Amino acid sequence: MAQKPDVAIVTGGSRGIGAATSLLLAKADYLVVVNYVSNAAAAKAVVSQIEQAGGKAVAIKGDVASEKDIVALFKAADQFGQLKVLVNNAGVIDMKARIDEMSAGRLARMFAINITGSFLCAREAVKRMSTRHGGTGGAIVNLSSAAATLGSPGMFVDYAASKGAIDVFTLGLAREVASEGIRVNAVRPGIIDTDIHASVGEPDRVAQMRGQLPMQREGTSLEVAEAIIWLASDKASYVTGTCLGVSGGRSI
Repeated sequence: MAQKPDVAIVTGGSRGIGAATSLLLAKADYLVVVNYVSNAAAAKAVVSQIEQAGGKAVAIKGDVASEKDIVALFKAADQFGQLKVLVNNAGVIDMKARIDEMSAGRLARMFAINITGSFLCAREAVKRMSTRHGGTGGAIVNLSSAAATLGSPGMFVDYAASKGAIDVFTLGLAREVASEGIRVNAVRPGIIDTDIHASVGEPDRVAQMRGQLPMQREGTSLEVAEAIIWLASDKASYVTGTCLGVSGGRSI
C-alpha cells in the first residue's frame, strides 16, 4: 500500500495569496487542501493548475466563521494523509470607515473570520500535529498584516485590530506548543497587488500607495507565498513565534 502524502491546508486558498501558497505547497510535495467559502470555480481552477503541474490537491468548501465547517474541513482532510502544515490565510476586510460608523454586525463578522476562525483552525491542527496527541509535529503560518502595527486610522481600525490579535496569538501559541513539535509563525504583508482592495471599494489604493513605499512598488501574492513556504519548511526549523514582514520596507 502506498504511503499517504503529507497534507497542507490553506484556508481561503482559492485566490490571491492563498492560491499562490497552494501552488507552492504542491510543488513542495504536499497534498494541498484548497479551502474556499463560496467560489467553487476559483478553487477548482487552483486544483486543476496543481494537477496539471503533477501535484495533488483537493478543493473543500467551508466557512471559517463556522466551527461546524472547520471541524468538517479537518475531518475531510484526514482521509488524504497526515496534516503537516496549516496556513491560516482566510480573512476579510470591510469598506473604509471610522469607528463611529461601524456596526456591531460588521465587527462580529470581522472578528469571527479573522480571529476566531484562525483560533479554531489552529485548535484542530494542534490536535493532529502535536506529539502530545500522538502527532509528529508540523507548522502553522498565520496571515497578519502591516495594518496590525499601523492601526489604519480612519479606514480599517477593526481589521488592524483583528490582525494585531493574530500577532499576539502567534506568539502565545508558538510558546505553548514549541515542545510538542509545532512551529507557529506569521507573515505581515504590506501593500500587495490582490483584488482585496477593489472588494472594499478602493480599486486604486495600490497605485495611490506606491509612491509612499520605500521600494516604490507593491508586492505580489507570490512574494508573500514564498515567505509562507519558507516559514512552513524545515529551512525555518529554529524559527517560531515570529511575525515576518513582507512589506517592501514599509514601517511595521
